[in-house]
Amino acid sequence: MRWIRRFILFHGKRHPAEMGEREIERFLTGLAVRERVSASTQSQALSAILFLYRDVLRRETGDLELVRARRSRRLPVVLSREQVRSLLGALAGTDRLIAALLYGSGLRLMECLRLRVKDVDFSYHQINLRSGKGGFDRVTILPKSLASPLDRHLRDVRARHRSDREGGGGRATLPAGLRRKYPGAALSWGWQFVFPSATLCREPETGRPVRHHRSPSSVQRSVRRAVRRAAIAQKASCHSLRHSFATHLLEDGYDIRTVQELLGHKHVKTTMIYTHVLNRGGRGVTSPADRL
Repeated sequence: MRWIRRFILFHGKRHPAEMGEREIERFLTGLAVRERVSASTQSQALSAILFLYRDVLRRETGDLELVRARRSRRLPVVLSREQVRSLLGALAGTDRLIAALLYGSGLRLMECLRLRVKDVDFSYHQINLRSGKGGFDRVTILPKSLASPLDRHLRDVRARHRSDREGGGGRATLPAGLRRKYPGAALSWGWQFVFPSATLCREPETGRPVRHHRSPSSVQRSVRRAVRRAAIAQKASCHSLRHSFATHLLEDGYDIRTVQELLGHKHVKTTMIYTHVLNRGGRGVTSPADRL
């Protein structure tokens, strides 16, 4: 809505139905040239305007010729092992367990929150990720140090699930396709979220009370507060724990292809950004000042 509003105001409050490709190109090019927005910001604006024309006005747009914003290549924020220890020490309860999984298994925050009970394999110490980023499945490690805390957490979740079922609830949210294919899955223990929300919500199609996964914003707030308490100077976030997982594996001598598979990167080029830690002192060069 914000981008559509900006697009309309940019063209003097003309109705979008009166405008077309040329006006879209002028607006998006202006974002890149005059406002110097990032490539992701320009893409977000483009998606919003295409949604307006295709889904609201029911009008297809032709090919757009616009100046693309440049993608900036930034090194990820990586914490040292001591900083990770301090950060985890500043967290407690479920927030600590989630953060420990982000670091110990290399998960994205939403991958962690969307985990179902059936995806955690304690026998093989692995986590089976379904439909991760890009729609791909993958397997990553479940740290042995987290097996007992996670098992205790799941016992508490199961007790709540039993209580929900006794009260006539106990349903987890499921994608519409799965709900139709497996009508009873929403009530089964295996399909419950590992990190369920403390409150119930309503299923839009049926109006039934269901339990969704925890809100990502609550975890992000907890991690930000922990970063301040741990006196970490870097602008660290939940995703910094995933970056640290990859970097520390490479420091320990693990093969980059192995790290690529654990992270779920489609191309090894994406994983190679973490090799900056191996180029100590700037591309592995020893400074002459260190030889004085």
